[in-house]
Amino acid sequence: MTGFIHIIVPHTDFTLEQGADQLTSYRFGSGAAEHLFCSVCGVKSFYQPRSHPDAWSISAYCLDDRPEMAIELFDGRDWERSKAALDGDGATG
Repeated sequence: MTGFIHIIVPHTDFTLEQGADQLTSYRFGSGAAEHLFCSVCGVKSFYQPRSHPDAWSISAYCLDDRPEMAIELFDGRDWERSKAALDGDGATG
């Protein structure tokens, strides 16, 4: 519902150039994911997903220049099975 199209970027390839002092963080459920919001406007431009602990998930909608993308559907309701399929574990059934 938030219209978030994820672009996964390794921590080493990401630099937040400004606005860190304006971020608000919250965690829920397992607490593994860290959701970051702008405390001024409420936009979630990037966050730390539990599916990729060594990378940030950046919202494509927050980029001025979007890269060419291929969109892969992900069943968030059955998270563990969907994550295994992304990892190539073949545990989809």
